[in-house]
Amino acid sequence: MRTDVPVSRQWRATVAAAQAGDRRALDELVEGWLPLVYNVVGRALNGHADVDDVVQETMLRAVDNLGTLRDPDSFRSWLVAIAMRQIRDRARRRQDRKLDEAVPDGAADFAELTVLRLQLEGQRREVAEAVRWLDAEDRQLVSLWWLEVSGELTRRELAAAVGISRQHAAVRVQRMKERLETSRGIVRALDGACPALRELTGRWDGRPDSVWRKRLARHIRGCGYCGDARGSVVPAERLLVGIALVPVPAGFVLSPALGAKTAAAAAGGSASAGWSAKVLGALAKPAVAVTAGATIVAGGAYVVVRTPHDPAPRAAVSPTAAGTRAVPQAPVTAPSPSPSTPPSAPASASPSASASAGVYGSVVDAVDPAPDPDAKPGALPHRPEAGITSTGGAHAVLNHRGDNVTLSGQGYVLVRWQISPQYRSGSLVVPSWTGLKGRIFHVASGGGRRMDDRVSSTDTSATGMGSSATGYDVLPAGAQQMWQNEYYYVDGSVTLTVNERGADYGVSVFPSSWDAVEKDVLSGPPEGAIRYGLVRDDGTDAAPVPQYVTRETPDDPATVPQKSVV
Repeated sequence: MRTDVPVSRQWRATVAAAQAGDRRALDELVEGWLPLVYNVVGRALNGHADVDDVVQETMLRAVDNLGTLRDPDSFRSWLVAIAMRQIRDRARRRQDRKLDEAVPDGAADFAELTVLRLQLEGQRREVAEAVRWLDAEDRQLVSLWWLEVSGELTRRELAAAVGISRQHAAVRVQRMKERLETSRGIVRALDGACPALRELTGRWDGRPDSVWRKRLARHIRGCGYCGDARGSVVPAERLLVGIALVPVPAGFVLSPALGAKTAAAAAGGSASAGWSAKVLGALAKPAVAVTAGATIVAGGAYVVVRTPHDPAPRAAVSPTAAGTRAVPQAPVTAPSPSPSTPPSAPASASPSASASAGVYGSVVDAVDPAPDPDAKPGALPHRPEAGITSTGGAHAVLNHRGDNVTLSGQGYVLVRWQISPQYRSGSLVVPSWTGLKGRIFHVASGGGRRMDDRVSSTDTSATGMGSSATGYDVLPAGAQQMWQNEYYYVDGSVTLTVNERGADYGVSVFPSSWDAVEKDVLSGPPEGAIRYGLVRDDGTDAAPVPQYVTRETPDDPATVPQKSVV
């Protein structure tokens, strides 16, 4: 964590130049500090539709009042304080009417954006998702504390932004961290397969709130399954050190309507009138293109034009990003095997994946033999990733017949199986993929085991599909035996629907990444798994499509023919 330090010498000079009426310096300030404001507001409001308005109002006020800032060294704390005032003002304006903090359907909340854009995995992902469970006041504080522990703010600046002393800030942060850890426990429990928790959440609509946080926390405290905390839980502040800012989305428009404000200030003879008049004159000059993927157009509108495939901004673009890691970017080249993945015999690839047909949909995923436990998979082609959005958020849990999730975008998706034959064994009806627009491929299987692998050293009959004592879940003839983790690549949109009837099972669906897939399939017996993973993707349109995928959108997905029609 950084000590209390002022903004860099470079930014001190930029602030002073902007105060003197330098248009390019003003451009650099808006361009460079917009990501910090976007992260503070986005996390405090968890991606609510008001985020854009609050970010815009913050930048408007900062630009309008820059002439009143006496000490350029305090620019960062001054800007963050403005952002927090706008967040609190927004809450006061909405107090008299019912608040709906839900993110609009189809939109990603800030927790999901954080996971996807920074490609967070493991416990870092867990922390990001836990923020959803915090109350509004705690989210405001965590938006600052997150930046403090990641090296973007100081404790002095955090306390100043909240308007309290550093001693009081320490108490507030400690209490917030306790509630964050409780929320992390909820995220972990929901990732598990506790039957009692599954029954409890049957009435839950999937939206985190304080009532369900208390219910779930109470269950976890009294549950031997959920309450069995991992011994390697890392404190949140250690996980967030050095993490990057979430990039401002492409297409984000910031329109500082400075004309009326600065003209009024100049006419009013305020202390900042001279500066306001200079800015007003500068804005009348031709538009200037700036560097971080933002363009200033006539009238003073800032439009972020960097596409997901463009290179990341230079380190100098983000004034507070010194020492943070770069955000991984999607590849722009044609799919090719990763040079870091060791080649292996093609025996581990699905026979169907090696077909020579080049027409999309001509190869349907088919039954293949389990690879040898010591056989490493072939190279996984790296298809382009622009990001996947999910109607179920970063972690959708589908437990009952008819539960579904729609996946849209371009990237990798993990479907994790949870078979429960101890509660109901029988014929397993495979989920269906419907309403396909674009393409979907079955690219790999992982998790260290197939579901028909042995899972007990004492009961030789026990596999992931059941045991002689409980009975087995049985796949339809010709259905591909699933692994614990199945990976798909989506380029377009498709809906996955659970058609649970005879057997009791559930699936969890996560937007994922090529890096995560590769790491999973290469984790084999040396790491304690039963076998390495299996690569099915050959990088062409001849890669297999999932079984039971169709471009139709039937009223009842259970009526989809048990074959792929693409």
